[in-house]
Amino acid sequence: MILPELLNLCSAAIPAVETVVGKAKENLREMVSVNGRVNSKLMEENQFAAHALSWFTTYLESLRQMHRWATALKSEDKFGELEQLILQISFGEYLWQVWGGIPMSQGEMARLQDLGLSQQDQMAIAAESVQILTQQGNTQAARTRLVELMLEREGANTVGMTGLDDELEMVREQFRRFADDKVIPYAHEWHLKDELIPMAIIEQMSELGVFGLTIPEEYGGFGMSKATMCVVSEELSRGYIGVGSLGTRSEIAAELILCGGTEEQKQKWLPLIASGEKLPTAVFTEPNTGSDLGSLRTRAVKDGENYTVTGNKTWITHAARTDVMTLLARTDPETSNYSGLSMFLAEKTRGTDAEPFPTEGMTGGEIEVLGYRGMKEYELAFDNFQIKGENLLGGAEGNGFKQLMQTFESARIQTAARAIGVAQNAMETALRYAQERQQFGKSLIEFPRISGKIAMMAVEIMITRQLTYFAASEKDNDRRCDLEAGMAKLLGARVAWAAADNGLQIHGGNGFAMEYPISRILCDARILNIFEGAAEIQATVIARRLLDT
Repeated sequence: MILPELLNLCSAAIPAVETVVGKAKENLREMVSVNGRVNSKLMEENQFAAHALSWFTTYLESLRQMHRWATALKSEDKFGELEQLILQISFGEYLWQVWGGIPMSQGEMARLQDLGLSQQDQMAIAAESVQILTQQGNTQAARTRLVELMLEREGANTVGMTGLDDELEMVREQFRRFADDKVIPYAHEWHLKDELIPMAIIEQMSELGVFGLTIPEEYGGFGMSKATMCVVSEELSRGYIGVGSLGTRSEIAAELILCGGTEEQKQKWLPLIASGEKLPTAVFTEPNTGSDLGSLRTRAVKDGENYTVTGNKTWITHAARTDVMTLLARTDPETSNYSGLSMFLAEKTRGTDAEPFPTEGMTGGEIEVLGYRGMKEYELAFDNFQIKGENLLGGAEGNGFKQLMQTFESARIQTAARAIGVAQNAMETALRYAQERQQFGKSLIEFPRISGKIAMMAVEIMITRQLTYFAASEKDNDRRCDLEAGMAKLLGARVAWAAADNGLQIHGGNGFAMEYPISRILCDARILNIFEGAAEIQATVIARRLLDT
């Protein structure tokens, strides 16, 4: 069942993919360049091709990281049958998709011909190793055997050895127990009632160090790695994406302050955020702007030593029950682009159920949403809202967008980790149901199409996991990783949605009933393809970055 010389086959297949993706990149550069420079108008006209390149490159990096993961496990004598099947199926499937078409969404397939490759060009991928893996890698027998092995395991190892060290796996186990005991039994009720996550949960998360995880020790945090953040985010999001995303608020705020704050701001705010004493929220998006942050119109006008803010914001997560806002506003009224934006640490009074926005100068209204509940989404209006001058991030105007850009790597790595958690939850939920549900005299898991869906969930979870861990490792080693983080987020969002959708399909009609948790998981998974950069925006960012290299 396992292909002979599997690791060597995978190693030999990667250069074939590199050849066709390299040719695709050259072709795109020719399509969108004028006098050797990328032209924005041509880039937009060739948007489909640009996004296709992003997906092909994401698949190439995914295959590289899967091979790296497998090689490391092999060297540690941990490359068991389950892990070998995951590697074999992943290469078999992703190589076929590179050859025939990658699903960018349900109705959009990226093909090499979209990037100007001829049939002759595409023959470069027809290496012997690729032919063996595509023909014999992802078979029904391999998928069935993978699920059989998964059923023999429990817990975090259901989808195989992650490749992380023992210390990080101990962290995983700690937060897995927390999610199992404190989150999963109650998450669906919170969702159905559209309730805020109880403060008791937030307090326990604070005690576990979630909010100060990556904040340096000198500022009251634990100084742990981005890889640790990934593991914690995975497990908390496996319990409930709202709980996993509570840590994101602090991660974004802390990253902003660490990268762009003055020493005084770091000394004041980071210990408060790390301890959970001050809960932050991000206040960036405005009505009618979406991802176009350069068009923000909320004004911050200098008034003596302080600032007066007027304007509207929308899609603000956890806005009511927080104490400080990282607020992006325009301080230079003469600008209409990124250059006139500044970032503030805007203090507010924590709201209650009875009075969600008691702070003078700001009001808010809840936006009802399908999923991603637990923190609630709000529209905010500022009318002569006051911010202390000392809370201008970095102490200088005009740096807001640059400061925000510095957080995108960590934010997208964290979002990819949340996607892994949601996908893992979908898979585990579907697997339990498929074992328990009897149809035509046997369990659903015994039907090949059902076990096959679960097998592919496990495989793609591992692919996303390795891509995300790679991005986190690059960040931990102070290497630029906006490309890797973007690819992890792009793929992770699609994988989470596919896992949730297939999980609901396994439930059949019951999955469409709100009483079953898989209905919530589907709604929660959908947002991952939108926030922290919609998939289309993300693909554009990746393509532009690729053409810069």
